[in-house]
Amino acid sequence: MREKRLSNGAFWACAAGALLVLVGGAYVDINEYVFFAGFVVLQYVVLASAWNILGGYAGYVNFGVPAFIALGAYSALVVFKALGAPLLVQILAGAAMSGLLGLCVGLLTLRLRGIFFSIATVAVIFILETVVLNWRFVGGATGLQLSRPPASLGFETYVRMLFAVMALMAVVSVAISRYLQNSPIGQGLRALRDSEVAAECSGVPTLRLKLIACTVSGALLGAGGAPMPMYLSFIEPASSFNLSYAVTTLAMPIVGGIGHWAGPVIGALLLGTLQQIVTVTISSELNVLVVGVLLVLFVVIAPDGILGWVKAWKRSSK
Repeated sequence: MREKRLSNGAFWACAAGALLVLVGGAYVDINEYVFFAGFVVLQYVVLASAWNILGGYAGYVNFGVPAFIALGAYSALVVFKALGAPLLVQILAGAAMSGLLGLCVGLLTLRLRGIFFSIATVAVIFILETVVLNWRFVGGATGLQLSRPPASLGFETYVRMLFAVMALMAVVSVAISRYLQNSPIGQGLRALRDSEVAAECSGVPTLRLKLIACTVSGALLGAGGAPMPMYLSFIEPASSFNLSYAVTTLAMPIVGGIGHWAGPVIGALLLGTLQQIVTVTISSELNVLVVGVLLVLFVVIAPDGILGWVKAWKRSSK
């Protein structure tokens, strides 16, 4: 119990310190691109942590990530355009709608497992994209240009404010992921991942756990996508429903270490930073190639990710 309290205290101390540094850095007079790129890296921390709740803990691989991200973005756009809602309300709207989508996906795929569940999540992308393509209020196929409101809370620019907000969201998403992992919910999800039939026979409420994982994962994915319209000052279906989101969000937990809350954080910071460096120094077109190469390397060399490699190294050094 004492070790658990120390572990919790260390986590929250590190989380508070990281948040203080990141938010405080948004007030420092440095190149604006740092915050523009940093937003993307922190966003991937949110998205990878969200994916890991369903794909890592429960073993249900979600390839429909772009649908949840896009729904969060378009939900934020609707409340902003219709009501002039502030950023906080936009994020809450995105999280609520994507969480509801996650719940619906869970209910509609109760009997689907493995690859059949993954294929069903891909279908959600094309269904939602078709709706958006024919919805003129949100710009349809041509997209919609947006004007950002003035920055608040003393931030010099709106991008800096978005960076600070995404830093807070990253800490919250990691905290939620860690809590679920260490809670009875996480234990049940791991039992479901190892053998759903055995878990059901042991009295584990697999249906309820699956719905919880789908809903929480979906809500966090939607929250991560909600600030995108304001970040880009533009939104259109082709980029919002981009399948590269599915590849990158899957690769980050695998690289860092799937099934543990810290794995997506490590993978997102590593791959996200590398992608931004490649974008600036070489070409943005190579982003997916970088992710693909690293994904193959880690699957072959370190299938348990960086965390698994570190654990194996510690065991061998004793």
